[in-house]
Amino acid sequence: MATIKFTFEDPSIPPKTVENVEEGYSILEVAEDNDVHLNHNCGGVCACSTCHVYVEAGEEFLEEISDKEEDFIDRAINPRLESRLGCQCVILDEEAVIAIQIPDQKRIIGHEH
Repeated sequence: MATIKFTFEDPSIPPKTVENVEEGYSILEVAEDNDVHLNHNCGGVCACSTCHVYVEAGEEFLEEISDKEEDFIDRAINPRLESRLGCQCVILDEEAVIAIQIPDQKRIIGHEH
């Protein structure tokens, strides 16, 4: 089973590691299922940029970025080369170890889920 290591730009939030994640789940779904706060205004259908994350390690274990996702990342706050949308980061390998940094959610206008 995959392991997802979440860290946060907001230094007041401690890191969280989620283990035993099945392939086929997105980073957004893993966050939701494990009480990791990640905004997602569109409900996870690649129609906004509020679930923007930084993939710090393990990108090779995620579905490839699409042109549509790239377009929405351009609208995110502080996009970087390692930027992805959590809703589009589907885990492809149950042996994956993935490190995700979640940008400061206080700067994102969105629903708290």
